[in-house]
Parts: sequence; C-alpha cells; structure tokens
Amino acid sequence: QIRMWAYTVGFTVLPHVGRFLGWFINRRGVPVWYEKLKKPSWCPPRKIFPIAWTVLYTGMGYASYLIWNDLGGCNSKAIIPLGLYGAQLALNWAWPPFFFGIHNLKMALIDILCLDGLVIATMCSWYHINKIATLLMVPYLGWLAMATCLTIRIWKDNPEEKPGKAE
Repeated sequence: QIRMWAYTVGFTVLPHVGRFLGWFINRRGVPVWYEKLKKPSWCPPRKIFPIAWTVLYTGMGYASYLIWNDLGGCNSKAIIPLGLYGAQLALNWAWPPFFFGIHNLKMALIDILCLDGLVIATMCSWYHINKIATLLMVPYLGWLAMATCLTIRIWKDNPEEKPGKAE
C-alpha cells in the first residue's frame, strides 16, 4: 500500500521537477525581458501562469500514474503510451529555456507546435487504456492551445534582432 502511494506521488510530482528547474534557471531574466515584449490584449496576467501550471502538471502527472498502473508498470505495453508522455513532457520542459532563457521565439514556436502534436498523440494512445487519464489531459491541451496562439502572436509581433543591427 505504501509503495503504491509512493508511485502515485512520484508520478504526480515528476512534471513539476522540470517546471521548477526551468523557473530556477530563468527566474532573473523573465520579468525584465518578458515585460518588454509586445503581447496581445488577451494574454493572461503573469500571475496566472504558475497557478495554471501547478494544476495542469498535477493533473497530467496523476494521469500518467493511472496509465502506468493500468498497464502493470513499465513493460512492453507501456512503451508507446508512456514514451509519448515522456516525449511531450521533455518538449514541455524545453519550451521555457527556448523562450525565456535564450529568447529564441522561433525555436519556442517550433517546440510548442511539436508539443501540441505529441500531447494529442499521447491522449489518443491513452484513450483505450484509461478514459479518466485522457480526460485529465484535456485542460492541459486547452491551455496549450492558448499558449500556442500566444507564442505565435508574440513571435509575429516581436521580430528577432538580426546580428549587427542593434538599435
């Protein structure tokens, strides 16, 4: 029983690890650089993002536990469903360093577009295993849709400086 609780907590906390590391690495540059960007009027306030990501990461982490549990752990049946989940999580964790770390809006856009596809593929692979786990990913996909539109808008409205063309 204790072992199952440890797995549940471990899977649920795992997505937060990358978020925390991304925040820790980029925490100084975010406020200054991000505030200078031209953003659309529908951009959520900065204070909303940590709350949203806490809820979303918790839901997706618990969903991954449900899939792992239903498949009987890490075995051949789990390779694709959990592999897709792991790949989307890696792309999710890569977005902040692209966007906030090196200010590469184009790479952040490519990353989030690939992330969208991987999340959809993950959800499709999970649907026949556990519908609750799949439904737990729906808010995440909805938030990603908004984040993708926001990334596109910021990329279009904030052209990257060409080398040697400092103002």
